[in-house]
Amino acid sequence: MQILLNKLPNFTFLVMNAIGNSEMIVTPQGQIYHLNLRPEEIAHTVITVGDPDRVQEVSKYFDQIEFKTQHREFVTHTGRIGGKRLTVLSSGIGPDNIDIVMNELDALVNIDFETRTIKPEHTSLQIIRFGTSGSLQADIPVDSLVASTFGIGLDNLLHYYQHQNTDEEQQILQAFVSHASLQASPITPYIAKGSDQLLTKFVQGYHHGITVTCPGFYAPQGRVVRAPLQFPDLVNQLSNFSFKDYRITNFEMETSAIFGLGKIFGHQCLAVNTIVANRIRKEFSKDGKASVEHLIKTSLEILVAE
Repeated sequence: MQILLNKLPNFTFLVMNAIGNSEMIVTPQGQIYHLNLRPEEIAHTVITVGDPDRVQEVSKYFDQIEFKTQHREFVTHTGRIGGKRLTVLSSGIGPDNIDIVMNELDALVNIDFETRTIKPEHTSLQIIRFGTSGSLQADIPVDSLVASTFGIGLDNLLHYYQHQNTDEEQQILQAFVSHASLQASPITPYIAKGSDQLLTKFVQGYHHGITVTCPGFYAPQGRVVRAPLQFPDLVNQLSNFSFKDYRITNFEMETSAIFGLGKIFGHQCLAVNTIVANRIRKEFSKDGKASVEHLIKTSLEILVAE
């Protein structure tokens, strides 16, 4: 049996037969394996957070919580604020976890679990990251908010997938590689754009700019503890980069993977981060909990007002 998937932004996929049991793991209870979720248990607006404990810090603002589950670091609450149905789930830290989250969220809405085949009608989710990050600009202080225009990945996740860049993305990426002198480097960056539709909602009170995603917290983000750095000028190279009206505002460990896989799967994705560290000023937030609380309240109000 052949099933033709509707055209996504980049590819038309031809699926031969059902997806194998080893390729998409579904439990006997009908749950996608890592997230421990059934299709009806997620909303079409999904908030991702890194910290499992932060899920309840978001869902405490729900008027009603209809469902909760946890499996490993993946905690999920689904509920409503007024008439708006929302899911908040924790991804854990890093692009490798985002690979699991994005694939399994997409499977929940675009795979028929009974036949294990791709549904003929594509469903596009809104996926918004609420995160913490470090500022790479002196004029973006701690406790301020950033909404990402593009994600540049210094990890290697998207290189395992077929993906295409727009002309604008290619120009930014080429300029970045040249600026950071990465042509002969073991680092091969990639780029993906966030959702313009979602970004336009996060304007007042939010800085906009490129977010760089790193595969680690210490050396990949230019931190020296005991081990010497292979790229000692990384922070300065990132903060000094600009292309037309774009500059790099911040870096963290998830955004580019969300944007890249979101684009491949045809979902609307955005990342909003509160700045807990300013790497140029060498400052750290004096009240990170309050900074995260401000991000959650402000961003939820925007999402619910749609």
